[in-house]
Amino acid sequence: MTEQPKIHSIKRVIDEAKDARTFVFYGQLDSSPGQFVNVWIPGVDEKPYSISYQDDEKFAITCFAVGNFSKSFNGMKEGDKIGIRGPYGTRFTTSGIRNAVLVGGGCGTAPLAFLANELRKRKVNVDFIMGARSNEFLMYHERMVSAGVNVHIATDDGSAGFKGFSTELLDRLLAGKAKDADMIYACGPEIMMKKVIDIADRHGRRCELSLERYMKCGFGICGQCCVDNLGIRVCKEGPVMGKEIVKHIFEFNKYKRDSSGKKVPFYGSCN
Repeated sequence: MTEQPKIHSIKRVIDEAKDARTFVFYGQLDSSPGQFVNVWIPGVDEKPYSISYQDDEKFAITCFAVGNFSKSFNGMKEGDKIGIRGPYGTRFTTSGIRNAVLVGGGCGTAPLAFLANELRKRKVNVDFIMGARSNEFLMYHERMVSAGVNVHIATDDGSAGFKGFSTELLDRLLAGKAKDADMIYACGPEIMMKKVIDIADRHGRRCELSLERYMKCGFGICGQCCVDNLGIRVCKEGPVMGKEIVKHIFEFNKYKRDSSGKKVPFYGSCN
């Protein structure tokens, strides 16, 4: 881990889905599933990103073009250079797991793809529920199938897989094919993750979730990402947390804070 950005050259760019591109870098990051890095584009800004892939020679970051920074990032090409510092934060539990169910909504699919690969290396049976607005926003399908992951797709418009919410598929899986699951992992919109917690409770399953908040330093100094009312830092005590902790975060699925600390209500549908 380093607090100074290390300059990396983009070695490969993969068009994953609409508005989403994966950037591949050579080198050792030494990260674990669930952790994040801060990406620095000189003259633009610095933002946190999950790691979507890692092996012994390279690692990757998937970027979704949403705001000014991410649009600048997505416009970069092979050979361009960016600064990366990290990895930071907590990680998903990977030891002692035999059967896992992953629930990813939208951009929350990225850190779970890294997790799915690592679980498969440990011979864990993995069911991965991928939720998206439509088929043009789905990512990593071929990569997951090649890794031996059981992929289940849910889209809002029914253009691929199940028409409906990913949480509906989760409930069905836990009552049937995945009834032996000993861990549920989730990352995505908080309305989705709230439903995942409720379903995990109902089925008596352990559950870990990855939260997102506005971050600045990334390593617990500035306090920008502290959550009400526990005061824990998402960059340090998170982003991965167990469901019992998340249940006590007052602002969860209600609001988050922008760069100035102002409360911003959550909007959007469950993917």
